[in-house]
Amino acid sequence: MRFFRKPAFKIFTAVILALAIGCLTAALSHNGTSPLSRVVSFVFSPAQKLAAGISRELSGLPYSFRSSSVISAEKDELQKQVDSLRSRLVEYEQLKRQNELYREFLELKEDNPDQKYCEANIIGRDSADFASEIILNKGSLSDVSVQDPVVYGSSLVGVVSSVTPTTCTVKTILNPDVNVSCYEIRTAATGYVTTTAELAQKGLCHMPNLESTTPVTIGGIICTSGVGGVYPANLVIGTVREIADATVDISAAAVIEPAANPDSVTGVFIITEFEGQGLQ
Repeated sequence: MRFFRKPAFKIFTAVILALAIGCLTAALSHNGTSPLSRVVSFVFSPAQKLAAGISRELSGLPYSFRSSSVISAEKDELQKQVDSLRSRLVEYEQLKRQNELYREFLELKEDNPDQKYCEANIIGRDSADFASEIILNKGSLSDVSVQDPVVYGSSLVGVVSSVTPTTCTVKTILNPDVNVSCYEIRTAATGYVTTTAELAQKGLCHMPNLESTTPVTIGGIICTSGVGGVYPANLVIGTVREIADATVDISAAAVIEPAANPDSVTGVFIITEFEGQGLQ
């Protein structure tokens, strides 16, 4: 008796009844279609309509379905193109920086044929004070010595403070330990350029101990004087940005923005020999 209560039996009974009704209807209608065909058509017609609708929707899609291997191959090819373009971009940026470095350097070389130079790249910086000390990839094997000046074009970057066979450390003009004899080109006012911890954090240095009535004005260009034998004359140190009164006496100080920002340069030249080098 439990068999007759199962859902399978109920479904079977419903199908038999549907077939019987279909046969009876076909017989009464007297047309040429067999009763079984009409019943089957009646039962499966919704499924046929659904399948036809799905087929129409798929045929209208604009996409072409390709194998995963084809898609993977196309992806690999696109990645190769991206890698190639990225490599070319890196080469372009390197050439651009090198061209800019040599363009800035050309005038200095033409004006000072007696000087000898060594091109170098920055490979490290002081982690505690990013702009005050830099490490270059040239050393004693390239004739680099302590107290050789370092320039970007005709602008002073700093001075070599220590040397290994293949590297050297440079204290920049944003290092308080550096003092450079200088003059202002319009007024010929002389002095020296150094910096303080506070100014260095702002990327600035200064020319202190000027007279309170100094003729040096904003926009004045400060250059090396050559006094002391460490730096050749007429390297550009920077431009006067402000004339500040001293806090402890009646003197004034010219606040200077460096012509070559040690924080941003990547390539430099080391002057390994120049006329008057080492002379006090």
